[in-house]
Amino acid sequence: MTSINEKATTLLELHRPGNPVILPTVWDAWSANLAVSAGFQALTAGSHPVSDSIGKPDNEGITFDELLHRISQITAAVELPLSVDIESGYGLEPARLIEGLIGAGAVGLNIEDTVHSEGGRLREPQEHADFVGGLRQAADAAGVHVVVNARTDLFVKQVGDESDRVDRAIARLKLAAEAGADVLYPVGRHDDATQKRLTSELPLPVNAIGLPDQDDPASFGPLGVARVSFGPFFQAALAAHAATLLGRWS
Repeated sequence: MTSINEKATTLLELHRPGNPVILPTVWDAWSANLAVSAGFQALTAGSHPVSDSIGKPDNEGITFDELLHRISQITAAVELPLSVDIESGYGLEPARLIEGLIGAGAVGLNIEDTVHSEGGRLREPQEHADFVGGLRQAADAAGVHVVVNARTDLFVKQVGDESDRVDRAIARLKLAAEAGADVLYPVGRHDDATQKRLTSELPLPVNAIGLPDQDDPASFGPLGVARVSFGPFFQAALAAHAATLLGRWS
């Protein structure tokens, strides 16, 4: 069995700008095994699909313990490195989050700046960076280099004027980088010029979101992307196929 430290190192090393790692976003052992069978090197677990799979809403509609229960099932079923979307942290301290993730066998995390437990407010840039720093310090103390993917929701929430949104996202994510992030995630669908600017001006590997049934996998490398994940869109694409199949019989 690969050790958790080896998995963490492997996950980090897979992030190569221009030659992105594709991390299918899974939600249970079944979907994780689908991805393993298809030959992928690592996985993500998304909050939205995990929540959907147990009949609860996204945006911290499940508890951290409920998430960890599902993550433990995934890591028991597959050996691949797994990164977990922990939304904005469920109102918990970084040490508790890191302890729970490592205990469940995960070696990476997404942390977003929308605070769902406080009405969906956006953390201030330094506030978010400080939370990222707390996660890095907690991981260091635990002896596992958990891969921290710092996310901003400026684009998906369309916060502030569009004219300087890219500038503000870059400034916000640079603070997260300085605080100890490994990967930066300006989540949203960007045109090629914006994506190139983000990957060229941000100091760390950049995560982009991909639509598995629509996007060309080869399109992300030339834009400088280092990581592609699917968010809720893999589950949604499977649901659409399932609706077609079931519709023949209903």
